Amino acid sequence: MEKPDQKRGLTLVYTGDGKGKTTAALGLAVRAAGRGKRVLVIQFIKSPERTYGEKIMFDKIGIEIHQKGSGFTWLKTPEEHRSALTEAWVFTKEKVMSGEYDVVILDELNNALAIQTFPIDDVLPLGEVLELIANRPYGMHLIITGRSAQPEVVEAADLVTEMKPVKHYYEEGIPAVLGIEF
Repeated sequence: MEKPDQKRGLTLVYTGDGKGKTTAALGLAVRAAGRGKRVLVIQFIKSPERTYGEKIMFDKIGIEIHQKGSGFTWLKTPEEHRSALTEAWVFTKEKVMSGEYDVVILDELNNALAIQTFPIDDVLPLGEVLELIANRPYGMHLIITGRSAQPEVVEAADLVTEMKPVKHYYEEGIPAVLGIEF
């Protein structure tokens, strides 16, 4: 029996309707950086026009992070989102294939791939995402977060964790909390 190649790099997917997908990935980023790994975080939905706690902290501790989105899909026009996704995808392919990183987190990529309110396959093709997963540099770990992971992404992954909501303070009317959600 042949031993698995433990140095090839893994693809981890955090998905589901529960809270904690990005939080898990960001915790992994801190752990990897603590072990001397070169870490990159690209956020597909979050906008650079807003301030996020992870960006503030990662800038302080030297983890590279980029917000490439235009914000919530219902707050901007489809054209604004398509433009942001185009730029994010070009940026992502360049960064991933550069070979400069040991761990790359594609935060909310699943959300972007699941957009159905306007066409996105021409600016963020699922086939290209699958090619990137398969052809990334040897040894690179790739973490993909977001709700509604496409079945093909799930199939390509080495680990899939589905966050399931059991109880959430949103149900009591408590909105997003500073330091918890952003």
